Amino acid sequence: MTSTASDPRDTTWPPPSCLAPTPAVAGSDGVTRFAGLSYATSPGYRPRLLDVHVPPVPAPAPAVVWIHGGGWLEGDRRYPPPTVPVELLHGAVLGAGLALVCVDYRHSLEAPFPAQLHDVKAAIRYVRRHATVLGIDPGRIGAWGESAGGHLAALAGLVRAGAHGAWLEGTEGVTGEDSAVRVVVDWYGVSDIEPLLARPLPPMPGGPSYPSPLTTLLGGPEAERPVRACAASPVTYATGGTPPPFLLVHGREDQVVPYSQSEALARVLREAGGEVTVRPVEGADHIFLGSAEVPAVVAESVDFLRRGLTG
Repeated sequence: MTSTASDPRDTTWPPPSCLAPTPAVAGSDGVTRFAGLSYATSPGYRPRLLDVHVPPVPAPAPAVVWIHGGGWLEGDRRYPPPTVPVELLHGAVLGAGLALVCVDYRHSLEAPFPAQLHDVKAAIRYVRRHATVLGIDPGRIGAWGESAGGHLAALAGLVRAGAHGAWLEGTEGVTGEDSAVRVVVDWYGVSDIEPLLARPLPPMPGGPSYPSPLTTLLGGPEAERPVRACAASPVTYATGGTPPPFLLVHGREDQVVPYSQSEALARVLREAGGEVTVRPVEGADHIFLGSAEVPAVVAESVDFLRRGLTG
């Protein structure tokens, strides 16, 4: 059997590293949706995709980049954690007049850090490059993530190429655009990895055979882990300029990522002159398990983003 994919005369293969979005038509609810846009590709990896949901507003909309969790090992741009209904998350963002950009990124068994940050930054650059077609204001983009996605959202808000080196920016997809964000919401993300390396993990979903999320993210030999952990930790990058406003939301009883991780990030953000709000969720474990406050937490997070992007 022959394959046109291997034919050098076939100009559709390999696909462009970032396909420009075609104009979309608004649905019956007035929301314009772009599904499965390829914002970056690399040989040997699945294409990185994002979805865009734009509410019916008269001017280009401020945008929130949503970054899913899953221990950097799994997860999907289309689904929030099981404690947060997708209708609640999407409805709250769009109802506030904000566009929602949901991104996938390489998992850690595909590539270790900083591949995940490279992908998030590539997605932001893609949105900026194609903002006119998407109906998004390129000057008003924020980041919001949960768990592993919270860690990446924090890094997206703190890592600046001029201050911290181009190696964290990456060259995937669109280049030549700014990857900065104006505001960050971080739900129970890791902020300082090294103290967690020696901490016993709670039972993982796949049992003893489930890879360690932290060591898999870092990659490399064990002797290099402290240096790699420092390089992958948001607390490392709080200096080098005033950070954007941060909202840190964390369950007090989180057994996967301790509440002290958000306290540590808040401390260094304040020392750097940043505006930071810490919102504890009393009695909540990871992904807010055991809490009835999820609707209130979603509403507060969206309001923080709205104020940061429209104020």
